[in-house]
Amino acid sequence: MNLRQLIPIFDNSVSTWALEARLLRWLTLLWLFVGLIVLFSASYPVADERQGDGMYYFKRQIIWVLVSLILFNIIVNLPLRKILAVSHWFLLLFLLLIFVTLIPGLGKKAFDAARWIALGPIPIQPSELIKPFLVLQSARLFGQWERLSWEVRLSWLGVFCLVLLGILAQPNLSTTALCGMTIWLIALAAGLPYKYLGGTAIGGVLLALLSISIKEYQRRRVMSFLNPWADATGDGYQLVQSLLAVGSGKTWGVGFGLSQQKLFYLPIQDTDFIFAIFSEEFGFVGSILLLLLLAIFATLGLIVALKSKNPIHRLVAIGITVVMIGQSLLHIGVATGALPTTGLPLPMFSYGGNSMIASLVAAGLLIRVARESSEAEVVPLRINQPENRRRRRMF
Repeated sequence: MNLRQLIPIFDNSVSTWALEARLLRWLTLLWLFVGLIVLFSASYPVADERQGDGMYYFKRQIIWVLVSLILFNIIVNLPLRKILAVSHWFLLLFLLLIFVTLIPGLGKKAFDAARWIALGPIPIQPSELIKPFLVLQSARLFGQWERLSWEVRLSWLGVFCLVLLGILAQPNLSTTALCGMTIWLIALAAGLPYKYLGGTAIGGVLLALLSISIKEYQRRRVMSFLNPWADATGDGYQLVQSLLAVGSGKTWGVGFGLSQQKLFYLPIQDTDFIFAIFSEEFGFVGSILLLLLLAIFATLGLIVALKSKNPIHRLVAIGITVVMIGQSLLHIGVATGALPTTGLPLPMFSYGGNSMIASLVAAGLLIRVARESSEAEVVPLRINQPENRRRRRMF
């Protein structure tokens, strides 16, 4: 691989990509650019108060973006079969790290949830990093389901269950739900029997209800979501402040950098509620444009899946689209009060290196599928060489 390909602006091979791959690349970079602008505004007051430098979180995010873009360009230029060949090792590694977060003294807690491992100054969140590899391994399993023995099937289904249970035990119900939904939809797209899918769906709902009934804070969140104004200074405080931010934006927004809710009224406004700040500053029009960007990205993802001849590649495209768009819609649903309050970052907007890496790796995988789907249809024509003409007659 040419080292220049690691830097997006110097990757000269882009001009030879398929149309869908080029469009997805530009959409990804646009999504990233807008996200960085919003993060700069949302994080400045908090960074200035806590770190004495309003640019602190933004500068750290830029470093993570540069690292993530290198990984992104490696993936879009690496054959998907090579990535699939090692995906199970990464899945097992991050599964191990998920359970390491549950060990007292090793797992780093925040908001009563142990989701991180501290490697010096670098926090590792395995539940975020595992998402792209969960998609890859799910696609490998369900894409060749009929050719596998029941021993192999049950082994990997057991691994998936351990992933979900490990994330749920942190506890992180929202990420568990997203990962479970992604695996289920990939299985649905692969054509697995409905009796398996129906039983799994019922089991997942029962597990979520059990978690909510056991965890008191999750139960309080659900109750406060139903009527946040009943306890506007307690359990409903965060959602009330988020709704005030969204409503304050009105049609055109209050203007970039002029959000009032980010001035220590709305908690964790640079991560789990960053859409509320975006909506306040850019208004209804800006929110619709963001939803339009997500809709175009989802449409291109489905077009790539439909054009793919390889069933595993098709499932990868579907899974990545579900993760990227599904997580975005869940985040927006939480910020607007359509879903219970939970901690789920907005891809390429929210502060955090793990989320940024997972998002750009996922986008790179989708672009790689788009490239390979179109490259498989290209047939070189060299009519001036008799030998080539003879070869074409053989096929």
